[in-house]
Amino acid sequence: MKKMITIAVDAMGGDNAPQKIIDGIEFHQKNSKNVFYKVFGDKNIIDPIIRKKSIDKNTFEIFHTDEKIKGEDSAFTAAKRGKKTSMWLAIESVKNKLSDIVISAGNTGALLVIAKLNLDMIENIDKPALSGLWPSKKGMSVVLDLGANIDCSDKNLIDFTIMGASLYKSLFPNETPKAALLNIGSEELKGNEVIKNTYQKLNQIVSEDFEFNGFIEGNHLMDGNVNVIVADGFTGNVALKTAEGTANFITSELKNVMTSSLLSKIGSIISFNSLKKFKKKLDPRLYNGAILLGLNSPVIKSHGGTDYFGFANSLSVCEKIVKNNLIDKIKKSIN
Repeated sequence: MKKMITIAVDAMGGDNAPQKIIDGIEFHQKNSKNVFYKVFGDKNIIDPIIRKKSIDKNTFEIFHTDEKIKGEDSAFTAAKRGKKTSMWLAIESVKNKLSDIVISAGNTGALLVIAKLNLDMIENIDKPALSGLWPSKKGMSVVLDLGANIDCSDKNLIDFTIMGASLYKSLFPNETPKAALLNIGSEELKGNEVIKNTYQKLNQIVSEDFEFNGFIEGNHLMDGNVNVIVADGFTGNVALKTAEGTANFITSELKNVMTSSLLSKIGSIISFNSLKKFKKKLDPRLYNGAILLGLNSPVIKSHGGTDYFGFANSLSVCEKIVKNNLIDKIKKSIN
């Protein structure tokens, strides 16, 4: 019999919460078995919603609190608001080994701070990294750090590489992690001292857990030749926002072009299936779910503006991470 996976869910974070959170759980449960949801939030609001759903009553429990972290709260205010909020209680459930993983669509800064206040770091890791999934020509890539750390040492970047490879292997067990450092050029002499030192040290590591493929430039991120892309938080966040903006621009402009005239509309109808595949490839809901790596327990950040489908995909990420023992993989690989 498969082990039951317990997910602690902050039901009060993000746009249209808790409605989209409960909708996401319902959608996720249709394709998942052996998952139990611990739902933290205002029972007076959640209960009437969940009663109308087809969610098995034996697969969830609501833990009531009428306090929540607000989207406009600073990280300091959120931490001060504190220990009775839905986000804090969900994280505390993981801390106390009552849940396997925690997910929230709430305030990102608050989640990072409260998670670090409650959860220990994995031994020999100095800084946690925020990682995410990006589409490529050949499948999917893990990219980190996406903004948790502005300044990084070569040790931090090596740790990020190992953690990113472990995450990739947890999500795609049959694939080989191929890592590269995001840089301004592919030659060994390009980049600052930190990234050049990291390159030299990674080149000397012989690992069964990943292949090191040197440097990668921003214009090759989507090629798919590497699937673990490593950067400091400043560079990674700029790359992320640039990629998101470019994807939105392309889809918006394509829509405008395809509806600008009668002939264009007829052409779009003829090309409907191809356009549908293209739109799906760039749909951010399919890649929803940033993962905070480096803590002793896994923490997932769903995008606050996503809908129930995006949140359900984040729940699937939670399930894969626990099922494939991400934390154990990282501990085994970190020296």
